[in-house]
Amino acid sequence: MALLTRLAEGDRPALDFTLDGEPASGLQGDTLLTALLTAGEYLRHSDFSGEPRAGFCLMGACQDCWVRLADGRRVRACSTMLEAGQQVSREGRTPA
Repeated sequence: MALLTRLAEGDRPALDFTLDGEPASGLQGDTLLTALLTAGEYLRHSDFSGEPRAGFCLMGACQDCWVRLADGRRVRACSTMLEAGQQVSREGRTPA
């Protein structure tokens, strides 16, 4: 079940991507954060407690929404745009 439910702008083109090795889909114009939270229940797990997290500031000012792309780069999910075919890992490991 997804943490967020999209209520508007559903007519934008769909973009398929991979989330932790599993197929997922977002919409053109989504940030990674929006795509991840409309596709899943959490953004990542807390480094301290292991509890699921959904991000904190949601505007690129904190360090809570780091994800890793297939090329090894760490990016902020809240300020990185979704691209078709992206491979995203929520837990900091490089996707296969």
